[in-house]
Amino acid sequence: MALKQVLEVYELMDSPQVDGEQIKKLLLDAGLDDVKSERIEGPKGYTDFVKVVVPGRNGKKSGGKAPTLGIIGRLGGLGARPERIGFVSDGDGAAVAIAAALKLARMHSLGDILAGDVVISTHICPHAPTRPHDPVPFMDSPVDIATMNKYEIDPTMDAILSVDTTKGNRIVNHRGFAISPTVKEGYILRVSEDLLDIMSITTGRFPVVFAITTQDITPYGNDVFHLNSILQPSTATAAPCVGVAITTETPVPGCATGASHACDLEEAVRFVIEVAKVFGEGKCSFYDEAEYQRLLTLYGSLSHFQTLGQQGQRE
Repeated sequence: MALKQVLEVYELMDSPQVDGEQIKKLLLDAGLDDVKSERIEGPKGYTDFVKVVVPGRNGKKSGGKAPTLGIIGRLGGLGARPERIGFVSDGDGAAVAIAAALKLARMHSLGDILAGDVVISTHICPHAPTRPHDPVPFMDSPVDIATMNKYEIDPTMDAILSVDTTKGNRIVNHRGFAISPTVKEGYILRVSEDLLDIMSITTGRFPVVFAITTQDITPYGNDVFHLNSILQPSTATAAPCVGVAITTETPVPGCATGASHACDLEEAVRFVIEVAKVFGEGKCSFYDEAEYQRLLTLYGSLSHFQTLGQQGQRE
């Protein structure tokens, strides 16, 4: 169970004064020693990027060879102050990421050490702007997506779970969380059977997969519709990426307050931790490497979908 960690993190984040240093202190006090917080100024304000490494028994940090899982809490902001008072729905991704780090820290201190390293990153912004989006308004961010990818993606990540609130749509009508197909270098690959199995175990229900399109795995800034930013990390890495979407049955604005559900967040925390356990042991595959190579042989690279395309090149 990780409900205690979810509630502790939520209470800390539900404040107009929360910043990266407070999150850093929380994780350092929990026993972790590799925690960084860096404030970045943007055209619409500032945010604090937090990155933490939970070392594994045979992880790269200690010179081992076990693969590293990346967990990215994707969001625009934790709050939309002064327009809205309180923690907004859009902050759920950050809450899951930091709660997972806190739970992993507790496990590590007790001697339950995973095989591989886990690198967790997100950003902390209690005063983010909003922007129009159909069918409900989105949260905006003080910094752009390229900056988020720069500070949240780590080169040691061998696979990435990108956790993001995905409630402002009519694509997935399920209360809880859902996962995406695996995305790698412009390809939307089949859904990982291993991740489906883990999801069924952690939720006790049939797994739920949300639909994505080619547009969703292209970078922001190309003037096409995106479901949201959940798969933007896939535009800036060769590592396979899977979206972990916090979802609802009805469209909920990202800037809505009072819209976070502790039990849903806790399920997502347990899911990413269970993935981390087996991924470091080499027992969880995000994609079939042989099949991916077959696709490259047949159809070539699709990495141009990770760019802004011909218009971006002309500009």
